[in-house]
Amino acid sequence: MRTETNEQKLLEGLAHNDRKAIETIYKQHFNMVQSLILSNNGYPDDARDIFQEAMIVLFEKARSGSFELNSQLKTYLYSVCRRLWLKRLSQQQRYSPEVANLEETVPVEEDVERHVQRNKDFLVMEQSLKSLGEPCKSLLEAYYLEKKTMVDIAADFGYTNADNAKNQKYKCLMRLKKMFKQKKDSIE
Repeated sequence: MRTETNEQKLLEGLAHNDRKAIETIYKQHFNMVQSLILSNNGYPDDARDIFQEAMIVLFEKARSGSFELNSQLKTYLYSVCRRLWLKRLSQQQRYSPEVANLEETVPVEEDVERHVQRNKDFLVMEQSLKSLGEPCKSLLEAYYLEKKTMVDIAADFGYTNADNAKNQKYKCLMRLKKMFKQKKDSIE
């Protein structure tokens, strides 16, 4: 019971970006993942990359508020890392039947697929934003990334008032969505 409580606290800490919780998860579980990767055609850098991706998956699940850990945290992380590593080996044509035969401990395929798709979408969005052009790119970055108000944006970009800035932001956002959809459709 105590382990479950500690793991739940770690997940809550992770969801709130608590450095101590993140460090604890790394200390408790990274060596296990490193061992998995190194014994299955991987390198230390691969282990760090895979563990980092698994931590992102876990972070997203913990932040969702609806995630219920139905196994030990160790088992969940191992399963996610194993899936990610199999996918990476397959992409690099370094697939190893030994890794595929390792026991599947928790079904995490859906979580991993969602994570992979989200990463692809971020890349497409980044490409779309880069090709959007000025002033739209800067205006959207000012609003969404820098969290500036419409009043500040109107002053910075020379619009007569916040409503004009808001209208321009909307037009830019629609252009970005259209570009994103076109780029995404051309990839699929």
